[in-house]
Amino acid sequence: MKSASLTRNLKYNDSKPAVEILLDTDSSKEIRILMKKGQVMKEHKTSYPIMVEIFEGRISFGVNGNTHQLEKGDLVSLEASIPHDLKAEEDSTIRLSLSKADSVERVKDVAYTHLTLPTTTYVESYVVPGYVTKKHL
Repeated sequence: MKSASLTRNLKYNDSKPAVEILLDTDSSKEIRILMKKGQVMKEHKTSYPIMVEIFEGRISFGVNGNTHQLEKGDLVSLEASIPHDLKAEEDSTIRLSLSKADSVERVKDVAYTHLTLPTTTYVESYVVPGYVTKKHL
């Protein structure tokens, strides 16, 4: 028997969704994705069917250009090659079930390649030999 927890050792990442494999069995891979409010995973596709469960929180889940509001307890499945994207409307815990043939690295690449970084407005910058300094608004 293998076991894991969706609620223990939660480590959100400020700049990108946190992706962690919880279970790797003979038939599937169970992944936990932690997304802070405002984080996105831009449109992507999978080579295999997936199952997505919103364990905690609320997300906008785009499928083929249509946005669906998913909240705690909602469960959706997608066949392979369906374009989809995610945006956390609040801090969220997502369970993603992958085919054994699918790759956790693919999920990490999607989460880490499409970063939504905080924006900073600069009002003044000046040069000090060896440094560039900017004052924040």
